[in-house]
Amino acid sequence: IFHRQVAPHALGTDIADFEDTLLRINEREHKYPGSHLRRATTGFDTALWDLRGKLAGKPVTSLIGGTPGRIRAYASSMRRDITPEDEATRLAGLRDQFGFDAFKWRVGSECGRDRDEWPGRTEAVVSTVSRALGSGVAKLVDANSCYSPRRAIEVGRLLEQEGISHFEEPCPYWEFEQTKEVTDALAIDVTGGEQDCEFTAWKTMIDSRVVDIVQPDVMYLGGLSRTLQVCRMAERAGMPVTPHAANLGLVTMCTMHLLRAIPNAGKYLEFSIEGPEYYPWQQELFLGDPYRIIDGKAEVTNAPGWGVEINPKWLEKAQYQVSERL
Repeated sequence: IFHRQVAPHALGTDIADFEDTLLRINEREHKYPGSHLRRATTGFDTALWDLRGKLAGKPVTSLIGGTPGRIRAYASSMRRDITPEDEATRLAGLRDQFGFDAFKWRVGSECGRDRDEWPGRTEAVVSTVSRALGSGVAKLVDANSCYSPRRAIEVGRLLEQEGISHFEEPCPYWEFEQTKEVTDALAIDVTGGEQDCEFTAWKTMIDSRVVDIVQPDVMYLGGLSRTLQVCRMAERAGMPVTPHAANLGLVTMCTMHLLRAIPNAGKYLEFSIEGPEYYPWQQELFLGDPYRIIDGKAEVTNAPGWGVEINPKWLEKAQYQVSERL
């Protein structure tokens, strides 16, 4: 997709004005909107923000009005194939080892039509993990589009009782009216938006207050440039932004730079706790240790661009294709 639908419109354009190139790509490929094109465009956008930063000798966050520095992270579990007791043990261990004071775990089953991962798991994992972590920490859960409004509200009441403040994607993400019904019914924050990659959907979501907190994913949405536009839409509506960043590839680093810059940044950065058994490809992706957590915080350094370098040994395993200007 990148080489067929992005590169032909980008080759020969001005790298100093790539926002116009992004618009041109959308115009030329208007018959093919959606996630696949947006994700391919992200590669172009991300590379040029890195280049722009390196040419200026500044981190990307400084180019968009931010500053380097530390950022609070929440430890984010991706797993449902884990018992409530084991989940509680590993999250409490991360609290003690790295100083995390915010945690997210999974409830329901992904696009589960009200089914649990196994019977009774949601009720058990909510209470077991919440009580193991105790007070003084932020507690978040993610339903990944599992529930009908009725069931989501039932689960939400349990979350309220257990001191959980963030209920992510309770209903099928494309069913805005269902999600809004849950948002209106609950006192805790209902959040969502990671899958949404078109501005029309974002306008509806924000104007209608479908959620309390918006969660764009920099990589799914089309890159930093488009994500900044969504952040500005949310800012005008007085809504915070807590982006989705579910692995330790570039998405988390780009999100760190973003959160250090926008005025409506949410309370924390999503930080995946999954290792090689879940994401084998992310092992040794970068040189050094750009995702070191100290006292529950990650850090955006003053290194230019995104501040990371891809490990050449990792790149040796990649497949290569070249697009050239005709």
